[in-house]
Amino acid sequence: MKEIGANKCFGGQQLRFSHASEVLDCDMSFSIYLPPQVEAGGVAQQVPLVYWLSGLTCTDENFVTKAGAQRYAAELGLAIVAPDTSPRGEGVPDDPEGAYDFGLGAGFYVNATQQPWAGHYRMYDYILDELPALIAKEFPVDCARAGISGHSMGGHGALTIALKNPQRFKSVTAFSPICSPLNCPWGEKALGRYLGPDRGAWEQYDACALVAKSAVQLPVLVDQGTADTFLAEQLKTPLLEKACLDARYPMTIRMQDGYDHSYFFISSFIGEHLAFHAGCLY
Repeated sequence: MKEIGANKCFGGQQLRFSHASEVLDCDMSFSIYLPPQVEAGGVAQQVPLVYWLSGLTCTDENFVTKAGAQRYAAELGLAIVAPDTSPRGEGVPDDPEGAYDFGLGAGFYVNATQQPWAGHYRMYDYILDELPALIAKEFPVDCARAGISGHSMGGHGALTIALKNPQRFKSVTAFSPICSPLNCPWGEKALGRYLGPDRGAWEQYDACALVAKSAVQLPVLVDQGTADTFLAEQLKTPLLEKACLDARYPMTIRMQDGYDHSYFFISSFIGEHLAFHAGCLY
């Protein structure tokens, strides 16, 4: 692991590292914010953490520089880990047409089974296992107190990873998540290529399908802007609302009037999301 960035921020440290990923078979980068509480009284102590999963076209840096989360994380005593959104580097296949919604920047947080993607695109295993093991080894965080959050494709990742692994996370939040990849163009393209034509295999990465099967109900907060141009075609929030109603899953889904899909939306409510996590992690 190599440090490639370090900035003092609200009394804590905003750090960036690169490391060799065995799971993804390439070098990866991630950012981590460590709040001032890790050095309280001059003695290192563990703090709970929140994983942030970003959306299409993003890297680990978008959230760090645009969301304004560090102020709230410093007040609440939360570490925030922001990984990249997909494998990258020489030999990692991209969308053959160069589109933004597949390939580099669009790993969709799944384990690809189809070639040529299967050799590198295993973001599900990276987020669930490899990265947390590295974080636990290298930083003063309490991985038993972890939440997960994300935006758009990353909101899809946060919901699906947590719903499949409720023992690993104590809280979940999402901004503008892709709620049902089974029923939107982004999801059909990504899952069709990464997983193949069998739509039954896609259900394990569809939040609506997972809600219907969930035996454990986690605390979940979802915010969706009503002015989001992707809402009707790609995000399908009403499908998630219906799935929760049918399954009696007590998920809080808020429609925020006039907000769009941008980081202006995220920065407006990120403090509430981090407070939601802190209430579950402390």
